[in-house]
Amino acid sequence: MTRIEEAKRPLRGELTVPGDKSIGHRAVILGSVAEGESRVFNLSGGEDNRRTVQAFKDLGVEMREEGQSLRIQGRGWNALTDPGRVIDCGNSGTTMRLLSGVLAARPFVSVLDGDASLRQRPMRRIIEPLGKMGAEIVSRNGKGLAPLEIRGGILQGIRYTLPVASAQVKSAVLLAGLQAKGETWLEEPQKSRDHTELMARAFGARISVEGRAVLVEGGQSLKATDVHVPGDLSSAAFFIVAAVLIPGSEVVIRSVGCNPTRSGVVEILMRMGARIEFLNQRIEAGEPVADLRVFGGRLRGVDVGPEMVARSIDEYPVLSVAGALAEGVTTISGARELRYKESDRIAAMAQGLRRLGVEVEEREDGMAIHGKERLNGNRVETYGDHRVAMALAIAGLSSDGGVELDDSDCVGISFPGFFASLEKCR
Repeated sequence: MTRIEEAKRPLRGELTVPGDKSIGHRAVILGSVAEGESRVFNLSGGEDNRRTVQAFKDLGVEMREEGQSLRIQGRGWNALTDPGRVIDCGNSGTTMRLLSGVLAARPFVSVLDGDASLRQRPMRRIIEPLGKMGAEIVSRNGKGLAPLEIRGGILQGIRYTLPVASAQVKSAVLLAGLQAKGETWLEEPQKSRDHTELMARAFGARISVEGRAVLVEGGQSLKATDVHVPGDLSSAAFFIVAAVLIPGSEVVIRSVGCNPTRSGVVEILMRMGARIEFLNQRIEAGEPVADLRVFGGRLRGVDVGPEMVARSIDEYPVLSVAGALAEGVTTISGARELRYKESDRIAAMAQGLRRLGVEVEEREDGMAIHGKERLNGNRVETYGDHRVAMALAIAGLSSDGGVELDDSDCVGISFPGFFASLEKCR
């Protein structure tokens, strides 16, 4: 158990956050199938990215850490070899879904599995489009869940409209499309994060984007390149909310990725009245990056509708904490996908906030949160979910008596140094 004491004074200081997990996964994947040596700098030390690294080592790719970089000796798509054992994706849905797109075109049988949480996350959303391309993917329990058995082979490009905007599903199909015959065309109902499109171009891929549609040519070879991974905005969001909620705070978070397809959390907080400044804005590896200066203040409740889901769903746990301390009511809707994350995040956050004295109306696709000036201290359950744990830790800073987390080890999945960084600002 870990106890987070209430903040007795404003938060101050500068900090950095781990490398963007989403970008890190893609850098390792594309570096592994490119021709030549790629170097990845600032790769997150969290468990999720390590699972992707190990997966490609299992597939025969040579990698080694050297100083601040991971050096990847890529030898092209065809150099991937039969792993000879089950690939363990741990808790990482990104690893499982994106790797399925890679393996769908490889001429051997692979099995992907994960922990109990990952085994509950829906995989039909990748099985269907990859199956249309010619891949044979079997859910071993017959319910569209992991473990997945993938019999790779020759794929054909398809035209496909995603029923739900999902960067993971889009990326799986694009990675398969790069290896397929002909062209693959995808369209989403809303534009999801575009890290795969940007990263693939950096590795020499020909990908065109028009609105919510993406077109990729098949049969492409990639060329190695160096990738500097920016700080993870999802990790930074916890400190942004922490600073905003404590009057008099001023915190600077250095070198954060500010890709507009996933910066909805900043937009929502600014609508709520947060004061956030973008300093030293620049482009690194095709991704917009900035230093963020955040000031403490007072928030007001807002409606967070379905149009924000694709750009901010990972930040909804900590946004619900912001809503709990805002004036008025904050509503979240169109976010049923939250029920299929590492935990049921709607239920987990609703229960956690209620334990802290907040009135929460839980709905099938979101919640209504009635804000209050201070939270009650209490013991809360994290359900082994790293984002729920970190969100409730931030709530503890604005509680009377602090918050006790039943499980803080899960935070290491994405942000091993979270608690140390939090103490640095106190």
